Amino acid sequence: METSGNVWRYPEKRSGLSGHETVRQPEHQRAGAELRRRGVQRLARERWAEGRSIWSADIGDRELVVDSVEVTEEAAPAAVAAVLELGEGAHACVRRRRFVLDGKPVLLSTSYLPAALVAGTAITQPDTGSGGTYARLAELGRGPVRFREEVRSRMPEEAGRLELPAGVPVVLVARTAFDAEGRAVEVNEMVLDSSAYVLEYDFEA
Repeated sequence: METSGNVWRYPEKRSGLSGHETVRQPEHQRAGAELRRRGVQRLARERWAEGRSIWSADIGDRELVVDSVEVTEEAAPAAVAAVLELGEGAHACVRRRRFVLDGKPVLLSTSYLPAALVAGTAITQPDTGSGGTYARLAELGRGPVRFREEVRSRMPEEAGRLELPAGVPVVLVARTAFDAEGRAVEVNEMVLDSSAYVLEYDFEA
């Protein structure tokens, strides 16, 4: 992925990485017990198809709360619009959320989906229902069968919303969900408090 200013430029569609990768934060950056974000297992179809939230894979018996939800219909950034193959003038359904763990904000999420695809569904509401957005896409016959995640890090522009102390970077995860025909149905741009997460990716060789 290339960047120009604050715009993410997504590469041509292709499959993900091979191997095993775990990204760990130094001990001095960890404010408490970290979340282990399992990139593969958390997105498994059986999880959201059975009505479970993909976020529940990260937290165990801890409490992860969405304390802010904003759902709008608007023009998507050019790079996102290209990935979603939005035509000229077509809008995206945009879902912005903040996730709070044990009283501390840990993640900001902005999801983009084709507005024409999800119009009239629970995806356009603050509460998407059991199984979340991916279960609703499956009901439309456009459930995701493949995901791509791109990860990078920078110093935060979101320190206030994540309540970060000085010097703590953020991790940026851009996830694209593809349906059975290979078309992108969602782009989710996430900003993670680096002191709160271990990112774990486990792939077959």
